[in-house]
Amino acid sequence: MTTKKISGKSKKKTSGRRGASTTNVVVLGGGLIGSVIAADLAASRGMRVTVADANADSLKSCARRATRSIETVEADLADAGEIAKAIGNADLVVGALPSGLGMNALETVIDVGRHYVDISFMSEENLHLADRAKKKRLSVVVDIGVAPGMSNMLCGYGARKLDRCDRLEILVGGLPRHRHWPWEYKASWSPGDVLEEYVRPVRVVEKGEIVWKEALAEPELVDFEGVGTLETFLTDGLRSLADT
Repeated sequence: MTTKKISGKSKKKTSGRRGASTTNVVVLGGGLIGSVIAADLAASRGMRVTVADANADSLKSCARRATRSIETVEADLADAGEIAKAIGNADLVVGALPSGLGMNALETVIDVGRHYVDISFMSEENLHLADRAKKKRLSVVVDIGVAPGMSNMLCGYGARKLDRCDRLEILVGGLPRHRHWPWEYKASWSPGDVLEEYVRPVRVVEKGEIVWKEALAEPELVDFEGVGTLETFLTDGLRSLADT
């Protein structure tokens, strides 16, 4: 095992072969979602995976979760300089950070010149960074979680296949296997961001115009076979789908 220093913190490197076809991936954030992403990538042929996080315990958990060896590096991911050092040898960077760290990481990765896939939700608008990424010939995919993310892409794809789309609703929920009162909910990602999602103003599109509404507005009961009755309400999450 070799060790490298990044801003006074150690980088632990596991043994592995580096071949011509190896893709070096750095995952920013080793939490609930980042650790799964890292483990899944590490299990894929030709992937050399590094997880960067400020929490040493999270990094140890990532290493235990992975079926194949990964590298870990302690880094303050609120610091652009440390992010730049952590992703220096990356072919691809994956962002799995709390929303408050997302925008700084996005700008830093683009400035360094790395391809980026980001599942983090960030409150700041980021479409203005598109030209900067294009000039560097970078592929940058943001807000690509489950919802917002894959749900938006699939709905957008489906809507383009139709001659006309009058109404589009996206329903998503953190449903635990076993429901317990009072919430009957499972926070599968950053709990702080979950709470923020339920208080942040909601952007919706009505009659072709963007309209802002209060979070949790327009409650409705929906029945799902095999699941039961669930309550739906508005939360923010259209992101770039509202513009594109």
